[in-house]
Amino acid sequence: MKLPTPRLLERYRKEIVPELVKIMGYKSVMQAPRLKKIVINMGVGEAITDIKFLEKSMEELAMIAGQKPVMTRSKKAIANFKIREGQPIGCRVTLRRQRMYEFLDRFISVALPRIRDFRGLSADSFDANGNYTIGITEQGVFPEIDTDKVTREQGMDVTIVMNSRSKKESYELLKLLGIPFSAAGGSASGGKTQKG
Repeated sequence: MKLPTPRLLERYRKEIVPELVKIMGYKSVMQAPRLKKIVINMGVGEAITDIKFLEKSMEELAMIAGQKPVMTRSKKAIANFKIREGQPIGCRVTLRRQRMYEFLDRFISVALPRIRDFRGLSADSFDANGNYTIGITEQGVFPEIDTDKVTREQGMDVTIVMNSRSKKESYELLKLLGIPFSAAGGSASGGKTQKG
């Protein structure tokens, strides 16, 4: 049975790609950047003393992402933090295709507006490859999480990986997808964004 196309993917194909072609002056729609994957990563420091913290975080991440996360382990020993090599220290999930668009849609329209004193995201969080990372301080902003059952606040990083050639391309793509960048943050090219 064929699953319905996610709303955001439909919008990307019908509205966003033509708009990107116009803004960036592409000769072909094939030049437009697109999403490759979304990686949600939780570092759970308390797992060093009690693995139950990590198990609970993995449970919550599975609810948020709709997909089972994998445990992440330390690559090397860090004596100051009493971390041994190969010790479980967090969890991660990688979303692609339909799930990626469904998650991003919920993230933009439901989770971000629930962040306390939210004033938009910074346009300075792009890496050299044009990928964008958003730090979330608590899991309770996601409606899938029952805040009454949360025993401790758990932060996470949401990284949106794109096949763009520049930060500007990534910025324009995310803006059109609905990522609310703060007016003060300016555009990824360094200039201030103008309000239309």
